[in-house]
Amino acid sequence: MSLRPALVAVAGAALLLLAAPVGPATADPFEIVTVDPTGRIASDGTVTLSGTYRCTGSTGPVYVSSSVGQGSLSVRHGIGGTRAVCDGLEHAWSNTGKPWRSSLAPGAAQVEATLMELRPQGGLPLPRFHAAQRPSGRRSP
Repeated sequence: MSLRPALVAVAGAALLLLAAPVGPATADPFEIVTVDPTGRIASDGTVTLSGTYRCTGSTGPVYVSSSVGQGSLSVRHGIGGTRAVCDGLEHAWSNTGKPWRSSLAPGAAQVEATLMELRPQGGLPLPRFHAAQRPSGRRSP
C-alpha cells in the first residue's frame, strides 16, 4: 500500500493549519501524547524520537507527528510521522527522520509531539488535534 496519498493529505492539512482556529489541543483529558526523555541521533544525522499516545473517537486518519529544535525556539525540524490507532488504549510511537541541513547535536533539545486527525468535513480533510506535548528541557538527540 502506497503512503503517497496519506502524505499528500498530511501536506494539504499542514497548509490548512494556517487557517485552523486556535483552541485547546484536546477536549478529552483521556487523550494524551508523551515524549520519551531521551531521543537518539545516529552518526549520519538521523534522529529517532519516541513516546506513547492514547486517543478515542476518530472518524479520519490520525497521526503522531514530532519535531525537534536546539538553541533557537523558532527553528524546528520535523521528524517523521506515525499512523495512530484511536482505540482508547495506550500505544507506543517512534518517528525517524533526517533533518535537512540540520545542525542538531547530542545534548538538550526541545521536542514537540502532536496527535492530529484529518477529519473529513465538507469533502476536505480538516485537522482536529487530539493532544500535544511540548516538553521543555528534555534530553533528545
